[in-house]
Amino acid sequence: MKQFLILCCAITMVACKTNLPVIPPTLKTDKVPHDSDDPAIWVNKQNPEQSIVFGTDKDEVNGGVYAFDLNGKLIKDKAITGVSYPNNVDVEYGFKLTDSTETDILMFTEREKNQIRLFSVPDLKPLDNGGFKVFEDETDKLQKRPMGISIYKNPKTNEVSVFVSRKAGPKEGYLYQYGLESDSTGVSTKLLRKLGTFSGQKEIEAIAVDDELGFVYFSDEGVGIRKYHANPKDGNKEISMFGSEYFKDDIEGIAIATYPNGEGYIIVSNQQDHTFNFFTRSDNAFVKTLNLGTLETDGCDITTQALGDKFPNGLFVSMNDEQDFFYHAVDSLQLNK
Repeated sequence: MKQFLILCCAITMVACKTNLPVIPPTLKTDKVPHDSDDPAIWVNKQNPEQSIVFGTDKDEVNGGVYAFDLNGKLIKDKAITGVSYPNNVDVEYGFKLTDSTETDILMFTEREKNQIRLFSVPDLKPLDNGGFKVFEDETDKLQKRPMGISIYKNPKTNEVSVFVSRKAGPKEGYLYQYGLESDSTGVSTKLLRKLGTFSGQKEIEAIAVDDELGFVYFSDEGVGIRKYHANPKDGNKEISMFGSEYFKDDIEGIAIATYPNGEGYIIVSNQQDHTFNFFTRSDNAFVKTLNLGTLETDGCDITTQALGDKFPNGLFVSMNDEQDFFYHAVDSLQLNK
């Protein structure tokens, strides 16, 4: 029976991929213990070939955020384990701890504890005294459980804040944005605003911020990709919703490929079609669909920075529903710069 179910799943997967040719991954990572979900790429600016891919592994008791090198191998001494259902993860560069000290940071949601976590990168020291609670004003338990996360660094002020989505939420104000503040007593969070229209269909998980252009995108999974200003001072009005007609069912992970002069792509997982849709970064017009061989992708991330001989024009990482992540050299995506 098990072999029959696997065969049926494989046949369904192939049928769903709209007969697009598969672009095979450059490599696949080692497997995580439970349930892979979302990756984030940290670029080592001093030594790009020593960059790290972080990936979440969902489990209520012993979930974790695992680190992989550019060969897809687990970096065992950089695993964060014993986490209660980590969902999404993100990184940011140059967060000021004091007037004279700054660090790159990693943040992820810990759903079962209703909180977000903060660590320094690459040494992975906790900076959150055990976690920052989110959605504290909610009384519905489902609406307190965080899922998606994305960090925003204002390029003009260097202020850092974080957008958080959740397992369930209202028609308005589904996302909360928290400012990160640091002083002699440590790091704290401050609620800046509530934003984000929700269709009421499915849920909102994936979030991605374009720091340079100042936009935050999130997947309203049943209807489309919504776009807002990332800076609270620019208002809470929705700029647009796009992409609806190009998705089969769940609209999932979002990655932003950046090139000079505002060029680049918004890449979004078409989960039940097992493909990725590409939209222009400039006006969010549809470009193309690619089949990268993954199954039921939740999260994805991309960097267009050179990471050595294997990834000379950048790296695209996507979750695969077999406890691992796929690496694609950006060259294989055939993006026009």
